[in-house]
Amino acid sequence: MVFLWILSCFAFAGAAYGSAIPPDISGYSDIVNGEEAKPHSWPWQVSLQKCKGFHFCGGSLINQNWVVTAAHCSVRWSTRVVLGAHNLRSSTEDVQVMSVGKVFTHPEYNKTRRWNNDIQLIKLARPAQINRRVSPVCVAETRDNFPAGTMCMTTGWGRTSDDGKTATRLQQAALPLLTDKKCSRFNPPITSNMICAGANGIAICNGDSGGPLVCQKAGAWTLVGVVSFGGRECNTMKPDVYARVTALRAWIDQTIAAN
Repeated sequence: MVFLWILSCFAFAGAAYGSAIPPDISGYSDIVNGEEAKPHSWPWQVSLQKCKGFHFCGGSLINQNWVVTAAHCSVRWSTRVVLGAHNLRSSTEDVQVMSVGKVFTHPEYNKTRRWNNDIQLIKLARPAQINRRVSPVCVAETRDNFPAGTMCMTTGWGRTSDDGKTATRLQQAALPLLTDKKCSRFNPPITSNMICAGANGIAICNGDSGGPLVCQKAGAWTLVGVVSFGGRECNTMKPDVYARVTALRAWIDQTIAAN
């Protein structure tokens, strides 16, 4: 049932899946050199926080029970999984603060090899309540192809400069997908389980890890990458690297089906 729930996301794009509050991407312009997102227009965006509320990583809700994030994000039982947030300093936002039920790190995650297979799944202790502010993102299928040059969006509360603080309000930025060959000039070695984007004056930074890279497929925003790592000093002219969801989709399905 869970496998079908994820696979059939396009059937629910206008309801449970997709954004009830359309994002403003007219500028396609932190994330460095990004812009503030329209509140709650990326309703799958997750903030992973330490027990006292400090944001340390992002994530994406892929159904009411599961969140995908990066393997290098140190998720513990005490981690708070916050859904429906925009302003992390607000005490009045109608957010859902969830507990971690189980954590599954990709068995072939290899930090010493530049974070190959940098993906993990969090099973929530209880199901999320799906509404206008909280809803899952479609997940790219194994056979999907998103060619270099495709403009995609990434979101997060990471630092807005290398020496700056993490963002208070959710930031968004548009980045083009790059070929592995071009990316490898800056970030060797790139594996088949990685996808690159950026080098266009915009960069991810500390605190964006685990967050989504989404591209449009048949009119629906689709999770194509999970923020993994970027160039040193949040360099806006070097590509950023994401876990490639199409290459890791089978593991996602198998893990959810077994748990």
